[in-house]
Amino acid sequence: MIVVTGGAGFIGSALVHGLNQKGFEDIWVVDEMDHPEKQKNLDALTYSRWVGKDIFLQETIGSKLPACSAILHMGACSSTTETNETYLRENNFEYTQSLAQYCLKKDVRFIYASSAATYGAGENGYSDDESLLETLAPLNLYGASKQWFDLWAKEVGALKDIVGLKYFNVFGPNEYHKEDMQSMVRKGFLQVRDAGALNLFKSYKAGYGDGEQERDFLYVRDAVAMTLFFLENEGIGGIYNVGSGKARNWNDLASAIFKAMNKQMEINYIEMPESIRGQYQYHTCAEMEKIRSAGYMETTVSLEEGISDYVKNYLIPDKHLG
Repeated sequence: MIVVTGGAGFIGSALVHGLNQKGFEDIWVVDEMDHPEKQKNLDALTYSRWVGKDIFLQETIGSKLPACSAILHMGACSSTTETNETYLRENNFEYTQSLAQYCLKKDVRFIYASSAATYGAGENGYSDDESLLETLAPLNLYGASKQWFDLWAKEVGALKDIVGLKYFNVFGPNEYHKEDMQSMVRKGFLQVRDAGALNLFKSYKAGYGDGEQERDFLYVRDAVAMTLFFLENEGIGGIYNVGSGKARNWNDLASAIFKAMNKQMEINYIEMPESIRGQYQYHTCAEMEKIRSAGYMETTVSLEEGISDYVKNYLIPDKHLG
């Protein structure tokens, strides 16, 4: 049995889909049924149980869990604007800590979602070298909550046995429930479909024109492939970046959306809310040497290829994975 927490969410349900494609069907989905799109994410997938996160934690702590080979822990509050530190500490740090301790005690494979948000503004680079963890300065509480667990895992010597994955800007089907945390691909598609134009933030930093802020964009199928690589290679531990290794700007993303929709490009550059200006990342780009050295050699699809597949095969026909 394999457990996927956050299994009805975006990357979680994509992992369930990926596991199904590899022949796994005895899968526990740990998640809350708090959005109708989450049920749709799982409608075409095969799993053996759906359980709420609090009940699952009680069963884990009470050692009532059936034989389990791995926990893929994708469940967390992913809002970069969340300001409730107590909630983030309980949900993103303490919950992850409890699952990790269980897995270490029971010799269960534990793979958890960290985040590229731990890198902050990137002033100290985007290296997943664990010796540099203490130098990172997240710009928001969400990133800090992910950093808390990374540092704890390093402090107790757990990183040799577990895997933390720093996901960069992942986009793709099954993110429809994420509302304001959806990727700009999905948001942009809806804007172009409904209004014929796409909104991007203006730049407030010298050296970056409007729409030239850069991100490491990754199609969800590549994020799944990298994650399952660590499930299949149990001897590997540590923290690893999950990205494309390429920085592309928002104008590139917008152009790819218009092309996939066969629409003429029209971009509106709008004011960035003052509440996020101080924590806005102008450049992210994953260093990928470490995961390559671990043996992952697959090539990621380009931004244009990923957006074309997403728009034409999922967004336009309004489909989920499966």
